[in-house]
Amino acid sequence: VQLQASGGGLVRAGDSLRLSCAASGRTFSNYAMGWFRQAPGKEREFVASITFRGVSTSYADSVKGRFTISRDNAKNMVYLQMNSLKPDDTGVYYCASYWTSPYNVQRSVEFFGQGTQVTVSS
Repeated sequence: VQLQASGGGLVRAGDSLRLSCAASGRTFSNYAMGWFRQAPGKEREFVASITFRGVSTSYADSVKGRFTISRDNAKNMVYLQMNSLKPDDTGVYYCASYWTSPYNVQRSVEFFGQGTQVTVSS
């Protein structure tokens, strides 16, 4: 399984970014997907998840109302739309494919992608 994340960059507080993750190697639509992030000096943390058909989503409290996760099973893609970015959103963002629930913990993740850097300046 390969998860290729892209779309990171350097932005100012209040700006928006859209991250993309291209998945390959297995039947994408059979698995829940998510995003985690890791800030410098901190542990990797859950950001958002979406069930295999996209019916249900979940978010960390810190991003609720600002971030939106979505997926396109026909294209094997998952997205993270990030609005009203804050300096605290800075970190490496990892696409994740789950093997089980709950989705807000790393032990439920089967595969992580390589990460994309997001830097938000104040």
